[in-house]
Amino acid sequence: MYGVCARRLKKIRVSQSISLQNGELVIILTKENKTRYVSFRWVLLGTYLVMGILPLLLITSTILHSVRDYFVEERKKELLSQANIISGQITANDYLTDKEDRSNLEAIMLETSQKNNFRMLVLDSSCVVIYDTGYQSGGKTMLIPEVIEALESKDIAKEQPDGTIYAAASIVGAGNARNGVVLISGSLSDIDETVGDIAQKGYLLLMTITVLVFIAMIAVSQIFTNPIKRIIKVIQRMSEGHFEKRVQVHSIVHNEIVDLGLACNQMADQLEKVESSRQQFVLNVSHELKTPLSSMKVLSESILLQEDVPKEMYVEFLHDINSEVDRMADIINDLLSLVKLDQKEIPIYLEEHELDKMIQGIVKRMQPLAVQKDIKIQYNMMKEVVAATDEMKLSLAISNLVDNAIKYTPDEGVVTITLDCDHQHAFITVADSGIGIPEAEIPHIFGRFYRVDKTRDRETGGTGLGLSITHATVMIHDGSIKVSSKENEGTTIQVRIPLRKSANKE
Repeated sequence: MYGVCARRLKKIRVSQSISLQNGELVIILTKENKTRYVSFRWVLLGTYLVMGILPLLLITSTILHSVRDYFVEERKKELLSQANIISGQITANDYLTDKEDRSNLEAIMLETSQKNNFRMLVLDSSCVVIYDTGYQSGGKTMLIPEVIEALESKDIAKEQPDGTIYAAASIVGAGNARNGVVLISGSLSDIDETVGDIAQKGYLLLMTITVLVFIAMIAVSQIFTNPIKRIIKVIQRMSEGHFEKRVQVHSIVHNEIVDLGLACNQMADQLEKVESSRQQFVLNVSHELKTPLSSMKVLSESILLQEDVPKEMYVEFLHDINSEVDRMADIINDLLSLVKLDQKEIPIYLEEHELDKMIQGIVKRMQPLAVQKDIKIQYNMMKEVVAATDEMKLSLAISNLVDNAIKYTPDEGVVTITLDCDHQHAFITVADSGIGIPEAEIPHIFGRFYRVDKTRDRETGGTGLGLSITHATVMIHDGSIKVSSKENEGTTIQVRIPLRKSANKE
């Protein structure tokens, strides 16, 4: 049994981990999932070889065949022209019937064939060889297609499988009768040798070009792949937590690789901001929770270290401790709400609601706070607005804005709430005549635990998370928030939300 298992294990590549469970040796086998790495550089080179060299080879081969065909056709025309010349001389001298003057014409034919390096034969109408400059076929019968076609009044020249050309021209007698054929056999060895020399030089040139271009492609691929490798290294370092790393972009020409490097740097900027925000958030949470804990510790130690403490003091200290516990609970609850809003865990129920009624309810709830500071709350309804909202969540968000406006407006100030709309969006504006916000601080006011006035600590109360919850609530409504403010003149915050349900919220 063990031997069978061992043989099976040899057939697969596995990695193993060993552990002890209940005193027994357990070997856990897992299949290795390895993907073969192929460099983009070699992909470029391979593509060049396939798409560049093969077409060049095909073009070169085609050109060489065309050159050979051209030379062969010219040779055919040349031999056929010689055959017609000899045929005319034979007809003019009555070579086939007048045997006395044959020797002169045969001498001319022999000289011509030796000069042009071809073999010439004269055949009668029965395909019998009358004369052969090669002295090999005299008196023999040659029934070859070219001779037969020439006797049928069709001069012809054809290339033969053995690398020769047969050119046959008919000998015309009285009444256009075909009395015989002049057959010339010429070799193509000189043409093949010439084309071979051209091919050798051509392929040598092609090989030289291929090597040079291959070297150039290696350099070009290096230029393209090196920036990508640097980007990969930066991303790998970022994945290890080094968000300060950046891709060095130095390029005269702007291209996709430059865009990739810039996009990588933008991503690094965002990740660095997120990491910085996370660290700051942890620091703020620690600070916010540490304060009530320190207060409770001081209060409890005061009670423990004092003897014969009056009951009234116990009650007062316990009330203070209870207030700090409530404050911690508020902070934790707000943090949980923010996390759920960020992760879309809190469901949103969009229904048609009259925003006028919602705002009137907010004004009614906030009126006691305003009365304490002798602040006047003005509500202006420009239009009747019905919008698809989660009334409870949106009401809490607007209440946070009104609450902040009251807190940061001096006594006898004014807080104005305006409701308006266009054909697509509802607009809820909360304006105050308070202390205002410095322009540099405006982009940060929706940050968690962010306070514009660092010296105020918690004099105004709250957890420092109200505006963050407001911002997150408006975002899940597919809305937006616009802030404008001037120091010592006041702040205006406008919330814009769609009137109708978005498709992704259905």
